[in-house]
Amino acid sequence: MTAHVRATMATPYIDPYQIDSYQQTADPHRNAQEARRRVLELAAFMKREEADDAAHPRSRGTASGHAVDMFLALLQDRLPVWRRVLDDLMYLVGKGRVSENLLPIARAGIDYYCEVQAAALPAFTSPSVTVRFREAMRDSDIGPMSEIVPLTAYLAAEQRAGRVSPGVVPVASARLLLAGCFRHAYYETLLGADDFLPSRDEVAEEIVRELRLELRPA
Repeated sequence: MTAHVRATMATPYIDPYQIDSYQQTADPHRNAQEARRRVLELAAFMKREEADDAAHPRSRGTASGHAVDMFLALLQDRLPVWRRVLDDLMYLVGKGRVSENLLPIARAGIDYYCEVQAAALPAFTSPSVTVRFREAMRDSDIGPMSEIVPLTAYLAAEQRAGRVSPGVVPVASARLLLAGCFRHAYYETLLGADDFLPSRDEVAEEIVRELRLELRPA
Protein backbone atom coordinates (compact mmCIF):
# COMPACT_ATOMS: atom_id res chain seq x y z
CA MET A 1 0.00 0.00 0.00
CA THR A 2 1.51 3.34 -1.00
CA ALA A 3 2.02 6.25 1.38
CA HIS A 4 -0.55 8.27 -0.58
CA VAL A 5 -3.21 5.59 -0.17
CA ARG A 6 -2.46 5.24 3.53
CA ALA A 7 -2.76 9.00 3.93
CA THR A 8 -6.13 9.16 2.21
CA MET A 9 -7.42 6.28 4.36
CA ALA A 10 -6.26 7.83 7.63
CA THR A 11 -8.84 9.27 10.02
CA PRO A 12 -8.94 13.06 9.53
CA TYR A 13 -7.42 15.15 12.30
CA ILE A 14 -9.52 17.93 13.80
CA ASP A 15 -7.70 21.04 14.93
CA PRO A 16 -9.26 22.39 18.17
CA TYR A 17 -9.23 25.85 16.60
CA GLN A 18 -11.41 24.46 13.81
CA ILE A 19 -14.05 23.54 16.40
CA ASP A 20 -13.78 26.92 18.12
CA SER A 21 -14.13 28.71 14.80
CA TYR A 22 -17.19 26.66 13.91
CA GLN A 23 -18.84 27.37 17.26
CA GLN A 24 -18.33 31.10 16.82
CA THR A 25 -19.44 31.39 13.20
CA ALA A 26 -21.92 28.52 12.67
CA ASP A 27 -24.80 29.65 10.46
CA PRO A 28 -27.10 26.74 9.52
CA HIS A 29 -28.77 28.55 6.63
CA ARG A 30 -25.50 29.76 5.13
CA ASN A 31 -23.85 26.37 5.58
CA ALA A 32 -26.76 24.61 3.86
CA GLN A 33 -26.56 26.97 0.91
CA GLU A 34 -22.79 26.54 0.76
CA ALA A 35 -23.19 22.74 0.72
CA ARG A 36 -25.59 23.01 -2.23
CA ARG A 37 -23.14 25.26 -4.08
CA ARG A 38 -20.29 22.83 -3.46
CA VAL A 39 -22.28 19.93 -4.88
CA LEU A 40 -22.97 21.97 -8.02
CA GLU A 41 -19.25 22.68 -8.34
CA LEU A 42 -18.52 18.98 -7.83
CA ALA A 43 -20.98 18.04 -10.60
CA ALA A 44 -19.46 20.62 -12.94
CA PHE A 45 -15.95 19.32 -12.21
CA MET A 46 -16.92 15.74 -12.95
CA LYS A 47 -18.58 16.61 -16.26
CA ARG A 48 -15.67 18.81 -17.30
CA GLU A 49 -13.12 16.12 -16.50
CA GLU A 50 -15.20 13.54 -18.34
CA ALA A 51 -15.36 15.73 -21.43
CA ASP A 52 -11.62 16.39 -21.35
CA ASP A 53 -10.65 12.73 -20.95
CA ALA A 54 -10.23 11.36 -24.45
CA ALA A 55 -9.64 7.85 -23.12
CA HIS A 56 -13.14 7.70 -21.65
CA PRO A 57 -15.88 9.01 -23.95
CA ARG A 58 -18.75 10.87 -22.33
CA SER A 59 -21.37 8.65 -20.76
CA ARG A 60 -24.07 11.31 -20.64
CA GLY A 61 -27.32 9.92 -21.94
CA THR A 62 -26.31 6.34 -21.11
CA ALA A 63 -27.62 4.39 -18.13
CA SER A 64 -24.35 5.01 -16.29
CA GLY A 65 -24.39 8.72 -17.04
CA HIS A 66 -28.01 8.97 -15.95
CA ALA A 67 -27.18 7.23 -12.65
CA VAL A 68 -24.40 9.72 -11.95
CA ASP A 69 -26.71 12.65 -12.72
CA MET A 70 -29.37 11.20 -10.42
CA PHE A 71 -26.85 10.71 -7.63
CA LEU A 72 -25.58 14.28 -7.87
CA ALA A 73 -29.13 15.64 -8.02
CA LEU A 74 -30.01 13.68 -4.89
CA LEU A 75 -26.87 14.88 -3.13
CA GLN A 76 -27.68 18.48 -4.04
CA ASP A 77 -31.11 18.07 -2.47
CA ARG A 78 -30.32 15.95 0.59
CA LEU A 79 -26.87 17.12 1.71
CA PRO A 80 -27.91 20.70 2.59
CA VAL A 81 -30.81 19.35 4.66
CA TRP A 82 -28.50 16.93 6.49
CA ARG A 83 -25.96 19.68 7.11
CA ARG A 84 -28.65 21.90 8.56
CA VAL A 85 -29.84 19.14 10.89
CA LEU A 86 -26.28 18.87 12.24
CA ASP A 87 -25.75 22.63 12.48
CA ASP A 88 -29.02 23.13 14.37
CA LEU A 89 -27.61 21.04 17.23
CA MET A 90 -25.83 24.09 18.59
CA TYR A 91 -29.20 25.65 19.40
CA LEU A 92 -29.84 22.75 21.80
CA VAL A 93 -26.77 23.17 23.99
CA GLY A 94 -27.92 23.19 27.60
CA LYS A 95 -31.48 22.19 26.68
CA GLY A 96 -33.23 18.85 27.25
CA ARG A 97 -31.10 15.74 27.58
CA VAL A 98 -28.07 15.20 25.39
CA SER A 99 -29.17 11.70 24.41
CA GLU A 100 -32.64 12.94 23.47
CA ASN A 101 -31.09 15.70 21.37
CA LEU A 102 -28.97 13.16 19.50
CA LEU A 103 -31.71 10.63 18.79
CA PRO A 104 -33.21 12.54 15.83
CA ILE A 105 -29.67 13.18 14.57
CA ALA A 106 -28.91 9.46 14.47
CA ARG A 107 -32.23 8.71 12.78
CA ALA A 108 -31.72 11.49 10.22
CA GLY A 109 -28.20 10.18 9.58
CA ILE A 110 -29.48 6.69 8.85
CA ASP A 111 -32.14 8.07 6.50
CA TYR A 112 -29.58 10.24 4.70
CA TYR A 113 -26.99 7.50 4.26
CA CYS A 114 -29.63 5.01 3.06
CA GLU A 115 -30.76 7.38 0.33
CA VAL A 116 -27.27 8.40 -0.72
CA GLN A 117 -25.88 4.86 -0.82
CA ALA A 118 -28.84 3.57 -2.81
CA ALA A 119 -28.18 6.25 -5.43
CA ALA A 120 -24.39 5.79 -5.33
CA LEU A 121 -24.37 2.05 -6.07
CA PRO A 122 -25.46 2.34 -9.73
CA ALA A 123 -23.54 5.59 -10.20
CA PHE A 124 -20.06 4.32 -9.32
CA THR A 125 -19.78 1.20 -11.43
CA SER A 126 -17.14 2.87 -13.59
CA PRO A 127 -13.59 3.23 -12.17
CA SER A 128 -13.08 6.47 -14.10
CA VAL A 129 -16.22 8.00 -12.55
CA THR A 130 -15.07 6.92 -9.09
CA VAL A 131 -11.64 8.47 -9.61
CA ARG A 132 -13.16 11.76 -10.80
CA PHE A 133 -15.47 11.84 -7.81
CA ARG A 134 -12.57 11.28 -5.40
CA GLU A 135 -10.59 14.07 -7.05
CA ALA A 136 -13.53 16.43 -6.79
CA MET A 137 -14.17 15.57 -3.14
CA ARG A 138 -10.56 16.26 -2.17
CA ASP A 139 -10.97 19.89 -3.20
CA SER A 140 -14.42 20.38 -1.66
CA ASP A 141 -15.72 21.20 1.80
CA ILE A 142 -18.45 18.56 1.80
CA GLY A 143 -16.41 15.53 2.80
CA PRO A 144 -16.57 13.61 6.11
CA MET A 145 -15.16 16.51 8.11
CA SER A 146 -18.20 18.66 7.32
CA GLU A 147 -20.29 16.14 9.28
CA ILE A 148 -17.82 15.43 12.08
CA VAL A 149 -17.15 19.07 13.01
CA PRO A 150 -20.76 20.10 13.91
CA LEU A 151 -21.27 17.00 16.05
CA THR A 152 -17.91 17.44 17.75
CA ALA A 153 -18.65 21.11 18.44
CA TYR A 154 -22.00 20.25 20.01
CA LEU A 155 -20.59 17.50 22.23
CA ALA A 156 -17.68 19.70 23.28
CA ALA A 157 -20.08 22.51 24.22
CA GLU A 158 -22.25 20.13 26.26
CA GLN A 159 -19.14 18.76 27.94
CA ARG A 160 -18.07 22.27 28.98
CA ALA A 161 -21.57 22.77 30.37
CA GLY A 162 -21.11 19.68 32.53
CA ARG A 163 -23.77 17.66 30.69
CA VAL A 164 -21.39 15.17 29.05
CA SER A 165 -18.99 12.99 31.00
CA PRO A 166 -15.46 14.46 31.22
CA GLY A 167 -14.09 11.10 30.05
CA VAL A 168 -15.82 11.41 26.68
CA VAL A 169 -13.72 12.40 23.65
CA PRO A 170 -16.14 14.53 21.57
CA VAL A 171 -14.53 13.91 18.20
CA ALA A 172 -14.35 10.14 18.76
CA SER A 173 -18.00 10.04 19.83
CA ALA A 174 -19.02 12.08 16.79
CA ARG A 175 -17.22 9.63 14.50
CA LEU A 176 -18.78 6.64 16.25
CA LEU A 177 -22.30 8.03 15.92
CA LEU A 178 -21.87 8.69 12.21
CA ALA A 179 -20.17 5.34 11.68
CA GLY A 180 -23.08 3.54 13.34
CA CYS A 181 -25.55 5.32 11.08
CA PHE A 182 -23.50 4.55 7.99
CA ARG A 183 -23.09 0.89 8.96
CA HIS A 184 -26.81 0.29 9.34
CA ALA A 185 -27.52 2.13 6.08
CA TYR A 186 -24.96 -0.06 4.32
CA TYR A 187 -26.58 -3.29 5.51
CA GLU A 188 -30.08 -2.03 4.79
CA THR A 189 -29.03 -1.04 1.27
CA LEU A 190 -27.36 -4.42 0.77
CA LEU A 191 -29.90 -6.70 2.44
CA GLY A 192 -33.11 -4.68 2.34
CA ALA A 193 -35.24 -3.34 5.18
CA ASP A 194 -37.08 -6.36 6.58
CA ASP A 195 -37.32 -8.44 9.73
CA PHE A 196 -33.68 -9.50 9.31
CA LEU A 197 -32.53 -6.07 10.53
CA PRO A 198 -33.71 -3.93 13.45
CA SER A 199 -35.75 -0.85 12.59
CA ARG A 200 -34.07 2.50 11.99
CA ASP A 201 -35.58 3.86 15.21
CA GLU A 202 -34.21 0.93 17.20
CA VAL A 203 -30.76 1.35 15.69
CA ALA A 204 -30.74 5.10 16.37
CA GLU A 205 -31.58 4.48 20.03
CA GLU A 206 -28.88 1.82 20.32
CA ILE A 207 -26.21 4.03 18.72
CA VAL A 208 -26.89 6.93 21.06
CA ARG A 209 -27.22 4.71 24.15
CA GLU A 210 -23.93 2.91 23.52
CA LEU A 211 -22.02 6.18 23.26
CA ARG A 212 -22.51 6.53 27.04
CA LEU A 213 -22.15 10.29 26.95
CA GLU A 214 -24.04 11.55 29.95
CA LEU A 215 -22.88 11.66 33.53
CA ARG A 216 -23.97 8.70 35.62
CA PRO A 217 -25.59 9.27 39.01
CA ALA A 218 -23.18 8.87 41.89
